[in-house]
Amino acid sequence: MEYFVHTLPNGIRILAVPAASSISHACVIVNAGSRDEPQGKDGLAHFIEHLLFKRTAKRNTSQILNRLESVGADLNAYTTKEYTCVHASFLQPYLDRSLELFQDILFQSVFPEDEMEKEKNVILDEIASYRDQPEEAINDDFEDLLFAGHSLGRNILGTTDTVPQLNRQDIHSFITENYRTDQIVVAILGNYKAAKVFKLGEKYFGEVREKTTGRDRNPPQQQPAVQLTEEKPIFQSHVLLGKASYSIHHPHKTGLLLLNNLLGGNGMSSILNLQIRERHGIAYTIESGYVPLSDTGLFSIYFGTDKEKVPRTLQLVYREFKKLRDNGLNELQLQRAKHKLIGQIALGEENRIGLIISMAKSLCDHGYVDSLDVVFAKIEAVSRSQIHDIIMETLDERELSSLTFSPAPE
Repeated sequence: MEYFVHTLPNGIRILAVPAASSISHACVIVNAGSRDEPQGKDGLAHFIEHLLFKRTAKRNTSQILNRLESVGADLNAYTTKEYTCVHASFLQPYLDRSLELFQDILFQSVFPEDEMEKEKNVILDEIASYRDQPEEAINDDFEDLLFAGHSLGRNILGTTDTVPQLNRQDIHSFITENYRTDQIVVAILGNYKAAKVFKLGEKYFGEVREKTTGRDRNPPQQQPAVQLTEEKPIFQSHVLLGKASYSIHHPHKTGLLLLNNLLGGNGMSSILNLQIRERHGIAYTIESGYVPLSDTGLFSIYFGTDKEKVPRTLQLVYREFKKLRDNGLNELQLQRAKHKLIGQIALGEENRIGLIISMAKSLCDHGYVDSLDVVFAKIEAVSRSQIHDIIMETLDERELSSLTFSPAPE
């Protein structure tokens, strides 16, 4: 997909992606997330994201929310370990309105004390909600286990101890330290000429004060594999196993994306789903995941099953690992895996808001956005020998950490 980039004098980049549609999508990506929080300030980045919608110098909460919703648009935001993202989908005439609102909430928010206290309670409820969902909570606890002592292990939402202590000074310090203008991308996909997008980008973001210095991220240290079981008031066991893996810059990243998709990715035809669920019928959900980050990554496998079926499920998972280590993938298997992933990526282009966010992240991470042809060429270039190297580095159960939530005795 064709795209154009314009860098403002303050370092903010404007990404314009022309698309013939009456629906437009836009986002702002800030390269700052929960891993950038100071020690003891867990949940600060996410807290700020919530407060962006609460009050600015010229709008109250209701005016912020109604600015786009009154014309049928959708406005939302989220926080990850490394990013804060504000995004919107709207009809084609409302680009000016959307970018003006983005600028207002990101750079003119006032963080009032009364709203801070209310939002702390909202987030504490959100934390409690996640803790009531073991299939969600286990992911956070597993990252804490895998990246022990490092900020990547912190829960994005924060904790019941840290969230109530957050204050306005924490907010201003975090923004000053981490909201670097050269690490901000404003991205727009819609039926607009690039010149119009750039003009509006300059109008609303050109006056933002330049800030191109700040924190440096410390990469996590390699941790030895650990196995931990925790008893919970639940009815089914939940198991996560995995390890730290390749970063977004690693030459094996594409190969692991391919292997992960084949092993337990999207769809019912993955190796683990066919073997564990379809053939043996002992787990309703089994899946693998791979999340590449700026200086590391996370490969994991999750399943939920009855407590007494956990050993058998692990045995079957490890048997599939051994098959792959011993035999690798033959050429036909590799080609099928490539065709599957390429098809999924092509279909994913229909999710236009996901697409523009992905493109904005790529520009932030790499300084460029690969076209679909380049992405597909990278997938096609993965060789059997490279896949085998990745299998040997990734699918050795002796090097995998594990966390099990097990039903407590009645």
